[in-house]
Amino acid sequence: MRFTKMHGLGNQYIFVNQFEEKIMEEELAKIAIEVSDVYTGIGSDGLILIGPSEVGDLQMRIFNKDGSEAKNCGNGLRCVAKYAHDNKLVASKEMSIETLGGVVEATVHVNSNNNVEQVTVDMGLPRLKPEEIPLLGTEKTPIIMEEIEVQGYVPMYMTAVSMGNPHAVFYVDQIEEAPLNTIGPLVEKHNRFPESVNVEFVEQVSKNELHFRVWERGSGITQACGTGACAAVVASVLNGYSQKGEEVLVHLAGGDLRIKWAEDDHVWMTGPAETICEGIYYRKNSRNG
Repeated sequence: MRFTKMHGLGNQYIFVNQFEEKIMEEELAKIAIEVSDVYTGIGSDGLILIGPSEVGDLQMRIFNKDGSEAKNCGNGLRCVAKYAHDNKLVASKEMSIETLGGVVEATVHVNSNNNVEQVTVDMGLPRLKPEEIPLLGTEKTPIIMEEIEVQGYVPMYMTAVSMGNPHAVFYVDQIEEAPLNTIGPLVEKHNRFPESVNVEFVEQVSKNELHFRVWERGSGITQACGTGACAAVVASVLNGYSQKGEEVLVHLAGGDLRIKWAEDDHVWMTGPAETICEGIYYRKNSRNG
């Protein structure tokens, strides 16, 4: 199986071009687990498939390292846009990408050598209703500083946002003290989130700058989460910490993203995407063949 390994701010995935490679549907979860393994596979945060779409220029399917399928991935979207440009899957620098969370628009920004330096993605409108996230046990819209009880800890207060996938955003005084390993997995599987949830911790530096760390559902701690950074900025606007229509610089563990919740309610994300390597993965069921 030919693959390309790419990353967006350290959030790394194995990309497979399904215009050329064919994988049986029932094998996808297993292969995602295999290739993600850093010891016996390639090592990644998951598997992303790039294929044909009936509603966009391309389709992107995301499988986490535990084999579960995700609805959206901001860092993955930027990588898909770069891959599509570099491999001439689309003729324009602007493209539409279908995900389980909806169709999004992406634009690659290239230098004089036609190399992609940045990618801007229109992430669409945030979903703020409990049933859209989904979140049980509340009827509030939007869900701002909602109390959530986590076993063994004092009550915590979250702002919940969906960017095509669910996010629970918590604010901390110091990002270095964010309880990723303890609170992260407990909130991810909390019974109030029937589809589980991505868990973000934010330190608000100023109205146009914040620090961010994430525990991703199905993957654990990652270097970056594009949809999570978008959700964090939406949450900061909802809480009055940031201003709608103004760009916010988000410092993730793997680098920086520029996010803006525009006046038309669309959330815009701009950041890099990098190719690490290309190669052939010898799938386990064929290694002795």
